[in-house]
Amino acid sequence: MSSRKPAVGVAPFADRLLAWYDVHGRNHLPWQTPRSAYRVWLSEVMLQQTQVATVIPYFERFVARFPDFRSLADADIDEVLALWAGLGYYARGRNLHAAAKQVVSLHRGEMPNDLEAVQALPGVGRSTAAAILAQAFGARHAILDGNVKRVLARHAAVGGWPGTPKVAEQLWAISERLLPTTRLADYTQAIMDLGATLCTARAPACARCPVAADCIAYRDDRVSAFPAPKPAKARPYRRATLLLVENAHGAILIERRPPTGIWGGLWSLPVAAEGESADELLRQRHGIRVEPLDTLPAFRHAFTHFELELTPLVCALIDNDEVPAEVHERPEQRWLTIGPRSDAALAGIGLPAPVLGFLSRRYALNATHDTSTPDPCPAPSTASSSGSKPKASRVRQSPATLASASTSKSRNRPGPNGSRTRPG
Repeated sequence: MSSRKPAVGVAPFADRLLAWYDVHGRNHLPWQTPRSAYRVWLSEVMLQQTQVATVIPYFERFVARFPDFRSLADADIDEVLALWAGLGYYARGRNLHAAAKQVVSLHRGEMPNDLEAVQALPGVGRSTAAAILAQAFGARHAILDGNVKRVLARHAAVGGWPGTPKVAEQLWAISERLLPTTRLADYTQAIMDLGATLCTARAPACARCPVAADCIAYRDDRVSAFPAPKPAKARPYRRATLLLVENAHGAILIERRPPTGIWGGLWSLPVAAEGESADELLRQRHGIRVEPLDTLPAFRHAFTHFELELTPLVCALIDNDEVPAEVHERPEQRWLTIGPRSDAALAGIGLPAPVLGFLSRRYALNATHDTSTPDPCPAPSTASSSGSKPKASRVRQSPATLASASTSKSRNRPGPNGSRTRPG
């Protein structure tokens, strides 16, 4: 770890950074005006693994609907997740709701100003807690999000991947040592801004950096060597079947996803893993029997840690007199009728972006969510990463199915428009 002092005639790190921030920093973000503990907390959770430009519209919708901890705590989780849908890392949305409830029940609806108490909130780790307290209360706490790790690793030439405990410990010590005694809220935003706008992962603008004068990596022309990348690991490729079940009235079956795993807590079409029987899954989970009608072209969705190929399978519900009618409606199951104006209703449910995109294409709706927005693997990060650039999520047709249409012919079963299946 470097313990060196600035070169003679060079102002302290924090002074140079704050002077740059006053001119070039992001001083007018929505959560800064007005700046409150609730708004700072909300933005920091949203900014975990997600860039500022993506977060801003989500943040504005959230505070318009949930202006404080109490309104969020009192909300139905479905409404919270519906507003979150498309932002990715869905565990953050569930943790957001749980944390609001905890603030109301344990802290009378006010964010505590103690680091340990804030870190005890669901979805809040050490760096996020420090960022909240520094920006909301001006508390003197160091942060270490992805941007800050990159800045400090280069400035002090700290080798190794920051994800290892040894390297992280070095970076935490440097981050704490560089803290100023005043303007902690501005300094916290400034060092995140520096990493997001100048000290970027690729093509950093070192010539314009306010702390380049004593940056070891810049001096030694080794900026690209820091921080060391995460050891390479092949991203797994998975396949699954997306089950589009229609009943005699043309309504489709959706189910609530388990609280953990992909799209945790959201509503979705049922998904059968590779090798899993769709008929058996629906019989055990929903007490229904289906008849497969049509296999549609597959499409892929990229998560942070794996890539998933989804093959939609259109199925018709088989009426079964032996199954009581009430088994067809359960708390974790809904039947939705899709019509020409269903796009807003679907968006309000809280469907994963790729599922909403598929339904919008299938039923020729106007999609209200961009299916290219981040939807990474839902394991939440506990580091504050304001302005960090996520690994983009995307939906695209599988090369194996781009040139093919449906792989099986639809059978002629009655529906509201005379056909069980609709054009894809």
